[in-house]
Amino acid sequence: MRLDLRHHLHLLILRLWLPVSIVALWWITSVANPSLYYPPLPEIVDEIVGQWLLGPRLSEDLLPTLANFAVGLTIALVAGTALGVILGRNAVLRAFFAPIINFFRSLPSPALIPIVLAIFGLGNSMSIALIAIGAVWPTLLNTIDGVRSVDTQLRDMSRSYRLSRSQVITQVVLPSAGPQIVAGYRISLQISIILIVVSEMVGATRGLGYFVLESQQLFQVAQTWAGTIMLGLLGYLLTSVFVIVERRVLRWQIRMREATGAA
Repeated sequence: MRLDLRHHLHLLILRLWLPVSIVALWWITSVANPSLYYPPLPEIVDEIVGQWLLGPRLSEDLLPTLANFAVGLTIALVAGTALGVILGRNAVLRAFFAPIINFFRSLPSPALIPIVLAIFGLGNSMSIALIAIGAVWPTLLNTIDGVRSVDTQLRDMSRSYRLSRSQVITQVVLPSAGPQIVAGYRISLQISIILIVVSEMVGATRGLGYFVLESQQLFQVAQTWAGTIMLGLLGYLLTSVFVIVERRVLRWQIRMREATGAA
């Protein structure tokens, strides 16, 4: 028990010493030498707490950003997984759609902004559509590869037990391809964080990205720094939550690897 506590404490120190040192150095130097473009860190922290955590920006900008992000990412993950399973199990459809998939996945996601903006106009629908279209490809491609790499013995076993198609997909294919699918989810998550900011800077009238751009254009330096830090914190928190969920979902695989390694 004590060894585990020491181990976790050691990992915590290794992870925190650098960011804590950077924040402390930033705090001291910004207070001692204030600048127009580098306001004191206490002023930025007051802006974050007063405007974003306890103030009007929470409901006016942050929550709409999170809502659009959640809807767009959900559409991308569900569509990418479903289409990936279908194409991964059907070689004819996979060969037929391969040129289209390779073409659209090669396009930089921000390049889709003019098209999405022309179709959906300004507002939440534009941000959601851009996330869904831009973030679907990692999930789709990883799901296809994961389904294709399912062990042939598992496929033969499912036939011998005469499992239905839905049972094969839910009990054999998805669990076996799960690690690769989740890896695609993580990439889609990172792309979605980028796209929600880009979409709000181009085609929105509120949101975290819109606030950062507006503050920069109005030369509100402290607000610009506060919004930028909020973007970083938001991305870090979302990634951390995803890692926790990933470990719980793939706990069986982690235990299997540990057992195999121990053996």
